[in-house]
This record gives sequence, structure tokens and C-alpha cells, in this order.
Amino acid sequence: MIKVDRDVFPLAEVFRIARGARTEAQVLTVSVTRDGATGQGECVPYARYGETLASVEAQVLSLPPDISRADLQDALPAGAARNALDCALWDLEAKQTGVPVWQRAGLDPLHPEITAFTLSLDEPAKMEAAARKHSFRPLLKIKLGTPDDMPRLEAVRRGAPDARIIVDANEGWDAAVYSDLAPHLIRLGVALVEQPLPAGHDEMLAEIARPLPVCADESCHDRASLPGLKSKYDMVNIKLDKTGGLTEALALRQAALAAGYQVMVGCMVGSSLAMAPAVLVAQGAEITDLDGPLLLAADRAAPLQFDAKGVHPPSARLWG
Repeated sequence: MIKVDRDVFPLAEVFRIARGARTEAQVLTVSVTRDGATGQGECVPYARYGETLASVEAQVLSLPPDISRADLQDALPAGAARNALDCALWDLEAKQTGVPVWQRAGLDPLHPEITAFTLSLDEPAKMEAAARKHSFRPLLKIKLGTPDDMPRLEAVRRGAPDARIIVDANEGWDAAVYSDLAPHLIRLGVALVEQPLPAGHDEMLAEIARPLPVCADESCHDRASLPGLKSKYDMVNIKLDKTGGLTEALALRQAALAAGYQVMVGCMVGSSLAMAPAVLVAQGAEITDLDGPLLLAADRAAPLQFDAKGVHPPSARLWG
């Protein structure tokens, strides 16, 4: 049996990016029950990719209840629906066999990974205050993506003088804005810029100087995306809602590393259930950005543990 629930998790604070703001995370929880065992997965339908809660739920429920994880890869395209069902099937396999997912996937034993903490787009003074509040964190991610981002950059660095900083423009710049900002990103010690130009209109990244690493997010979904990134990007951001699940995410990581890209593992704003399988992909990644649960006012039962060592692997009670 396949079951889909719509769950809402209120956020601790308003979360803003260049495309808009939200006060809650609306997710779909997919449960697959067979022979008395139940596996679960979570996805976040994303309007940027034409997804809605209703459309993704319909995709999931259109499939036969006994579908295998192997058949699923061709039955649905990469996206939120396949992600939730793929992760639920991995979880189900672990519960049925007693063998954790990391072992079934042939991975080494899991360990914590330092994760970025995201500061949402806001007025410079508010971003400086947020940076100061979270300056104890070793890695901060700044949401930018407007033509007037320089004061925000300066403000965050004042608030967190010692933190490692990465920035995410969410497709909000053009080539001229990025070229103007790049020297200042270097001056302020920014380690990485994520998706500075819109996907599909990022050809200039192959022609202009890239003085710091540039990461493909919206331009990279699954392995089929890799040929189009050549000479434009140095890193890829793997998100399970884009790859369509853990199965493709692990394959994309392997293919990206073989092609010479560094790897970042990111997330949509969701609960610990959504982050749990991504922790497997994040093992040894250059950048881990799985802070979704830290942005919530309330989380799942048996949530992921976060501490000075980073985000810990999930307990069997949560997933996998």
C-alpha cells in the first residue's frame, strides 16, 4: 500500500530568498507498507519546477503499490514525487531486512558532517544581526540575488567575522552583477558562490573569470545535467528533490566526482525525514547544507541530531 500525507511544519522565522518568502514548510510524506513493515520518505514540491502538492501526490498515487525501486527510476522523472517514493522504498528495504540503508548502498560507516546554516535574504541590518546571532556556527550560507547585495555581504561579514561564508544568489544576478561582485566576494572571504546566473542562461560563466568556485544548483538535477555544466561550474549541488531520490543522488555524486566536480549536498526547507537520506550522500562532500530542521519551529519525532560535530546520521526510528 502507498499512502501520501500532507504535513505542515511552521518555521522558526520567515525564510526569504530572491524568489519570495515563506513561513512554513509544506511537505508530502509518502509511506509504503508491505508485509507489516512501513518505509517513509518526504519531499517538498517546488513551484520553480512546476510542482504542486496536488500534482506530486497524483504522480505518487498513479503507480502500482508493489512497484520496485528499480522500476521506479523509469516510471517517474527526476523530481519530488520520485524522491519521496524512492526514499520510502529504501527505508522499507532496511526495515524488512534489518540491514541499514548505508550498508545496502555499499557505503562506509556514517559520521557527522558540518552543515551550513542559512541566513535568509533581508535588510542589511537584520542580516548582520542574524549573522551575529549565529556567528558561533563554522559555516554560514547567505541568501542573496538582488542588484544591491553588497551592503548585505558587508553586514554579514561584520556580524560573523570568523565564520566560513558561502553565498547563494538563487539565479538572481546577471553576468555584469556577478563580475562586479566577484572581487568583493574574494575580499570578504567568501568560499563559494551558488547559482549566480539563471539556469538556461548561464553560458557566460564559461567566458568570464571565476575567481572563486561556482556551484550549479538549479542548473544541475541529475546525471543528465552534467554535460551542460562543462566549463561553467566547479561544483554541483545535489538535492534529492531534484535528483528524484537517493538512488539517483548517489549515482550523480559518483558521476560528478569522476567528471572532476566538487560536490555540495543541499536541501529544500523540510523536516529531518527529508534530510536523513541526504546525510548518506553528504559523506565526504566539500559542502554540506542540510540545515532544514534547524529552520523549523517543530520537527519530526526522533529528529536528526545537530551539534558542534555537525548533522549526525539518522537513527533507525527516523529513517534507514
